[in-house]
Amino acid sequence: MSFDELLAFASRHMYLSLGFVGLTVAIVYTEIARLFRGYKALRPAELTALINRDNALVIDLSASGEFEKGHIAGSRSVQVSQFDPESKLLANAKALPVVAVCRTGQASADAAKRLKKAGFEQVYWLDGGIQAWQQADLPLIKGRG
Repeated sequence: MSFDELLAFASRHMYLSLGFVGLTVAIVYTEIARLFRGYKALRPAELTALINRDNALVIDLSASGEFEKGHIAGSRSVQVSQFDPESKLLANAKALPVVAVCRTGQASADAAKRLKKAGFEQVYWLDGGIQAWQQADLPLIKGRG
């Protein structure tokens, strides 16, 4: 297929071509933004290794009731509304790996962004949240922990 044929196709199918270009730009932008965001997404197995190897601090942003129903062993409960990267819970953890976790992974991604902006060196978030942890058949602790 020659370049002239591609141009002819694009001129005959303007909306299809514009949609293709728009989607390509969106995908490229999203991937570049992911590379430069400063924090890394973890899968459940990677989180387990990080906890065991580097003694990572796991911050669970789930609602209090959800936290008591089940949370990752050793995680600390912090309400999303009370999350502050400058809190005393996190004051001594700027050089440690810190992992933000929530039920679905949405709130924890925002928390990871705030941690990185506050100067934390090793920031992670559990992609898929506690739901991904459960789907990987990993154990949860019940109660206040």
